[in-house]
Amino acid sequence: MIIEQLAVCFGIVTHSANRFFSLISHTFLETINMKQLKTISAYFLAAMFAFMLGCAATPTREGTGEYVDDTLITTKVKAAVLADSTLKSAEINVETFKGVVQLSGFVAQSADIQRAVEIARGIKGVTSVKNDMRLKGRS
Repeated sequence: MIIEQLAVCFGIVTHSANRFFSLISHTFLETINMKQLKTISAYFLAAMFAFMLGCAATPTREGTGEYVDDTLITTKVKAAVLADSTLKSAEINVETFKGVVQLSGFVAQSADIQRAVEIARGIKGVTSVKNDMRLKGRS
């Protein structure tokens, strides 16, 4: 997953660099000296490095690729829960962070809680499931 993120970031950086250098005309490069060119290049590389760090994941924040993966997992779990004939509840909320699915909301019976957890665990990409669902009428 890290490699995919770096590939996405590198692709963006490479595309940005190509556009940057294509915008600079040949006559402009002839008017600046080598020291100025090195300074401009250093600033440009520092900016691109900072941009690449912005795409990286941290323990509390997802990277670009992880966010897309988690959105897909959330969508699949929600669709599977709504498609299940035994779970007639639109009151189950699904959130995903780094493959960990959190289920919350209210259901009519404890069997519904177990069924929703089973459905979530059966989705590809789910690493674990946190169950925060409650029974209706109980606190």
